[in-house]
Amino acid sequence: MATRPDATPAATWVAIDIAKRYHAVLVETPDGKHQRFRMASTQEDHQRLVDLLRAVPQPVRIAMEPTGDCHRTLAFRLLQEGFDVCLVSSVAGARYREAIFNSWDKNDPKDASVILALLKQGITLRYVDPLLAGHHGLQELSKTHFQISLARTRLQHSLMTHYLPLYFPEIERYFDGAHADWFARFMLRFPTAASIRLLDWEAFRQEAWELVGRKVNKKAWLRELYDCALRSIGLPVADDSVEIRSFRLQLQRFQQLVQQRDALAEQAHQLLEGRPDYEALRSLPGIGPVLALTILAEAGDLRRFAHHRQFLKYCGLDLAKCQSGQYRGQERLSKRGNARLRFAFWFAATVAVRMRENSFRAKYERYIHCDPTNADRKRKALTAVAAKMARVAYGLVKHQTHYRCYFENALPRGSIPLRRAVGTS
Repeated sequence: MATRPDATPAATWVAIDIAKRYHAVLVETPDGKHQRFRMASTQEDHQRLVDLLRAVPQPVRIAMEPTGDCHRTLAFRLLQEGFDVCLVSSVAGARYREAIFNSWDKNDPKDASVILALLKQGITLRYVDPLLAGHHGLQELSKTHFQISLARTRLQHSLMTHYLPLYFPEIERYFDGAHADWFARFMLRFPTAASIRLLDWEAFRQEAWELVGRKVNKKAWLRELYDCALRSIGLPVADDSVEIRSFRLQLQRFQQLVQQRDALAEQAHQLLEGRPDYEALRSLPGIGPVLALTILAEAGDLRRFAHHRQFLKYCGLDLAKCQSGQYRGQERLSKRGNARLRFAFWFAATVAVRMRENSFRAKYERYIHCDPTNADRKRKALTAVAAKMARVAYGLVKHQTHYRCYFENALPRGSIPLRRAVGTS
C-alpha cells in the first residue's frame, strides 16, 4: 500500500466496513442519495454486490477498511471485475470518527460513513493484491517460515529454562542456535548427564563422535563435555522414565522444526534464484535467502514506489517529530509501516556491521566514534544503518544492479568521498 495524494473522480462512491462474516456497505450515487445494507461474506452476496455496482452510474470507486485478511477475498473479486479498490487506514478512520462525531464510540454503519468521507477526500491507501501482483506465494512461504521459526524459538526457550536445568544444566553453554541440529541429535541420545555417566570415556567418544558434527579438536571437546557430565548436578533420572520420554518428545519436535525451517529456506532460494530483484538483494551484506524472501514478499515490486522516501515510509523507517508552540520534540522513527520489513532491515544491519569491510559498518563506526560504549548511541547507529540498508536495497532493485562496497568513493565531483567524511587520509 502507498498513500494516494488525491481521489480519482468517480460517479459512485462505495464504502465497505469489513468484518469476519458480515460487511456494512454504504453506496453514494451522483444525486447524493445513500443506500445502506449488510452483505454476508459468501459467493452469492459477492455476486449481488457486483451486479449492483454494474447497475449504478460509472465509474465506481470502492474503499474498505482492512480487518486482518478478511478483506482479501472481496477485494480480489472486485479487482477481477475491473473496479477501482483502495484501502482506508484504521488509524485515520479512528481519528476522523472522533473528530466528526465528538465521541469515541463506534459501530459498523458509522464506520462505513467515515470510510466514505475519507474516500471522497482522497485520504486512502493504494491496494495491491498479492495474488494479482504475483507475490502471494512468496508471502505465504515467508509467513510459514516466520511461524515455524517462532515455534522453534518458543520451544528452545522451554528447553533452556525447564528441561536442561533439571537434567543437564552444564550443557547449556554448548548450545548454538545456528547449529541446533547436532544439539538435538546429541540430546536425543544423551538426554541427561546420568545417561553419559553410564558409559566409560571410550564408549562415549565412539557414540558421540558422529552426533556432534564437525568440531575443532573434537576429541578434546568431547572430553570436556564428558568431564562436565561426571560433575553435573542434574537430576539422576532413568532414560526410560516418563520424564525423559516427555523430554525426548520435545527434542524430536524441536528437531522437526529446525528441519522444516531449513527446508523452507532452501525452497525460497530455489524459487527465487535467478530473479534480478532477488540477486540484487542478496548482494547486500547481511541479507540471505530468508531476509530477501521477506523483503520481496512484504514489499512486492519495489519499483512501484516513486522515491526511496516512500519506501522508507512504507517500512516505518521514516522520521517523525512532535512540535507544538515552543516545544520541539526529538525526531523518532514513525514505526507506522510494515513491521516485518523493518525487522528484516534491522536484522540485516546487525549482521552487516559485524562484517569486516563495507560502507554499512563504516557508517556505524562513524556514528559511534565519539562514544563507543554508549548503548543508546549504538541503538541509534543501528537504526541509521537499517534505514540506509532500505535505501540501498530500493536503489539496487530499481536500477537492477548489485551492491558495490565503498561505491561512495566513486561519487561525481561535488560529493564528499567516504574517506574524507570519515576523516582519514
